[in-house]
Amino acid sequence: MVSVLPVFRRTLFSAVPLALVVALVATPTAQAEDRPTGPDISSHQHVGGAPIDWQAVKDAGHDFGMIKATEGTDYVNPYFNDDTARMRAAGVLRGAYHFPVFGESPEMQAIHYVTTVFPQNVMGSLPPLIAVERSNGASAATIINWLHRWLNVVEVMTGKKAIIYTTEFWEDGVNDTHEFSQYPLWISDWGKDVKDPYLVGGWTNWVFWQTTDAATIPGISVPCDSNVYNGTLGPLTEWATQGFYGM
Repeated sequence: MVSVLPVFRRTLFSAVPLALVVALVATPTAQAEDRPTGPDISSHQHVGGAPIDWQAVKDAGHDFGMIKATEGTDYVNPYFNDDTARMRAAGVLRGAYHFPVFGESPEMQAIHYVTTVFPQNVMGSLPPLIAVERSNGASAATIINWLHRWLNVVEVMTGKKAIIYTTEFWEDGVNDTHEFSQYPLWISDWGKDVKDPYLVGGWTNWVFWQTTDAATIPGISVPCDSNVYNGTLGPLTEWATQGFYGM
């Protein structure tokens, strides 16, 4: 395997800004009624190829959205660029996530993800995101090793610590490892009447919480996942308008 890390290290021009990340991981910052909300989607929400009306999403009170961007070493969501442009026009902050294939190179997947997601529309783009929710037959040890490698390359390329999305899968799928609790957490917990999500992996707080997989949101023709941010809109906007190294 050819290492790409030295090439990208030359693009770094200052220390990685960690203060905001630490605050987000450690400290809740808003009451529930003040927290921004937003959907997360993939190509499945584009029924019949129809676009999402991101202005309607924004007008309904949602300030951010998460989109599946890439999977493996070559897949790109065919609606990713259109959604990105429409979100930017509507003033919706954008998160873009990678879906891992643990049987393929984490380095190559990291490069594929970063070069797809971050050369465009840096302003309004949240830090890198990765969804860890199923093993597809990979062992916990394999997933842990893979994830360390993917996260390291992404941080070198962007200067940002990635946000990790996961579910209760983490407990069995990766042996509830605490090795990643320094990363911001996007947690899924669809329990009804839950005031706070169930946390795994040594995390003591969360940045995003996926509260349901069946939200009805104007501008999106079918039900989708919905999320809340553990803070107020000001810090979220600030987080989404920090530059990325080498871009």
